[in-house]
Amino acid sequence: MITIAVTGKGGTGKTVVAGMLIRYFVNKGMTVLAIDSDPDSNLADVLGVEVEKTVGDMREFMLEERDAMPPDSNKEAIFEAKIYEVMVEEEYDLLVMGRPDGPGCYCYVNNLLRGIMDRIMHNYDVVVIDTSAGLEHISRKLIRDVDYVLVVADASKRGVKTAQRIKELSSKLDIGIGKLYLILNKVNESNRDKMMKEAEEIRIDVIGTIPFDSRLAELDLKGEPIHTHLSSYEVVSQIAERLINERNL
Repeated sequence: MITIAVTGKGGTGKTVVAGMLIRYFVNKGMTVLAIDSDPDSNLADVLGVEVEKTVGDMREFMLEERDAMPPDSNKEAIFEAKIYEVMVEEEYDLLVMGRPDGPGCYCYVNNLLRGIMDRIMHNYDVVVIDTSAGLEHISRKLIRDVDYVLVVADASKRGVKTAQRIKELSSKLDIGIGKLYLILNKVNESNRDKMMKEAEEIRIDVIGTIPFDSRLAELDLKGEPIHTHLSSYEVVSQIAERLINERNL
């Protein structure tokens, strides 16, 4: 199994990159679990599917109903069944984590969720996680043992600074993060040298540079699903192939 977390500042194109990775692995005939852990929850739109309920909804259910359940009931099994209930099944499986913790203590349901996610993830060849910029679900150890963190940055100064903060955060998290790579997105002739220089300054290896694609920008603006014939998809495919080769899958 290979686990990939895609992160970056909002607007850098991280969710589109995550969607393209998912499409590539599916086209390779691999079993894929897609996890949308970004509170904005845009991965389903990028993939062109509808989501009615989230893992967060099921977590609320368990928190509300746990005291009403019989003492001898297997609460973890009930929660796990609820997780599968909200899973969207396409050529891949999609779980949307939903809103972050609300008021009150979520320790009980989060402890159940950790074990459930560990079991679910090991049923797949590849797990692709679209995260928030702060790696929230990873930092709370709801999702653990990530092989690769791919930070997507654009030409903005904030995009690169966010990449640097993520690097610093990932180095502090004792959760088994493997390698961290930088993907430079929306690259053109006028900003290429600047972006490469900034990447060198923060000392993150660049695994790929995605050229600015007006067709992709148009699809994103209209909220339409991504397509695999775009030039950006070719670059993401090369990135995915490199990760597969590194893991010898």
